[in-house]
Amino acid sequence: MKNLIKILFVIAALYDGILGILFLFVSGRIFEAYGTIPPNHPGYVQFPAAVLLIFAIMFAAIARDPIHNRRLIPYGIMLKIAYCGTVLSHWFGSGIPGMWKPFVIFDLVFLVLFVLAFAALGKSSAAEPQR
Repeated sequence: MKNLIKILFVIAALYDGILGILFLFVSGRIFEAYGTIPPNHPGYVQFPAAVLLIFAIMFAAIARDPIHNRRLIPYGIMLKIAYCGTVLSHWFGSGIPGMWKPFVIFDLVFLVLFVLAFAALGKSSAAEPQR
């Protein structure tokens, strides 16, 4: 189970890291490819992109040692809740450009898997003898 959790967080680190880099450096091309009007200032995209890079580093740390870094997983869960909650409320409310919809699907999957990983690591660490 621990190896699956490591793989999960490596994938999460790559996913958020690649998205962070892309939105930090070529967001204009992404908006153009989706036919979406970008925000009126690049900072509105660059800051969240930098936050994604920070979380990517955290996910890599979790992947290195999931049991020791289990306490970081709730921050990843909260990131996914914040993004999914924001996008889904707009999607089902006033509408949202289609470019954001695939990301919310992936993040919902990550959210569920992060919760399961957190629970599984809690059980495995409780079963381990204390040092």
